[in-house]
Amino acid sequence: MAKHDVNFNDRLQAAAKARQSTLAKAKANAPINTPGYAERQTKRAEASIAREKRKEEALVQKRAEAARIAEEKAAEALAKQHAFEAEKAEQEEALKQEAINAADLKASQKAARDAKYAARKARR
Repeated sequence: MAKHDVNFNDRLQAAAKARQSTLAKAKANAPINTPGYAERQTKRAEASIAREKRKEEALVQKRAEAARIAEEKAAEALAKQHAFEAEKAEQEEALKQEAINAADLKASQKAARDAKYAARKARR
């Protein structure tokens, strides 16, 4: 029965010893104790810095590309506006010319009609 005669304090001490031994093992196996740890950390830091730099450069390029595209769209819209205005002016000019031609045609038709009327009057 002595084997099973373990009180609460004994169990607490055993648990504390187990925790201490686990902590000691973990500290012994910590990556900080391995050779080359500092080198790996510096390489990771350099890689992180390089990654951030690439990310920043990509962002700058993306913004420049967006600005270029915006400029192209603005230039294209301006060109469309000018083309529309030129076409509108051309249409207005064509309408004016058509109106002038219609007026000339009416005048020539009236002159022909008047000439016929005058000829008929002269024959009587």
